[in-house]
Amino acid sequence: MTGQAAAPPGVRVHPKGLCESDTVGEGTRVWAFAHVMPGARVGRDCNICDCAYVEDGAVLGDRVTVKNATLVFSGVTCEDEVFLGPNVLFTNDLRPRAAIRRPAEELLATTVRRGATLGAGAVVVCGTEIGESAFVAAGAVVTRDVPAHALMVGNPARQKGWVCACGERLADTGDGAFRCPDCDSRYTLAETGLTASPAPVGTERTTS
Repeated sequence: MTGQAAAPPGVRVHPKGLCESDTVGEGTRVWAFAHVMPGARVGRDCNICDCAYVEDGAVLGDRVTVKNATLVFSGVTCEDEVFLGPNVLFTNDLRPRAAIRRPAEELLATTVRRGATLGAGAVVVCGTEIGESAFVAAGAVVTRDVPAHALMVGNPARQKGWVCACGERLADTGDGAFRCPDCDSRYTLAETGLTASPAPVGTERTTS
């Protein structure tokens, strides 16, 4: 890292990458032409790929994947094990003007809950919350809150079903219950989306 400050202990920064934050967890990798700004908070074992940008005031949990050319701006929080596909774009200002620099307290926060996936080219309008293990399809534009385990498609994004924590689409078994055909996980409908329910007696649930 010629000409750069030393990376935090245990953090790997490509010679053409730039990590200016000193709050980055051990095992995290910052690849070529990626930029982690001072004041960004990044957890352990994250993978920040080529040309990605993590702004000051952004927060990434542990084991977050930030694919190529994804932009994570101030006010965005991604919890543990979130997957951000290539060219995912977050916003943080509903009234942007080039001549006006709004203070941080006027920006709208966005939260992506644990285990959620945002597909390639997804756009997330600020002020929204994406629920745990939700799946936002490639090219979708999120304009409102997304329930846990919801599958969101299109512009604006609409719910088209439910997904398991393993990523498989869930089957409706009736009475507000859902089952994963791959790992046999079971879910029930709750106020904020789906919640995991115990496997039936005598069955063994597998995990991925």
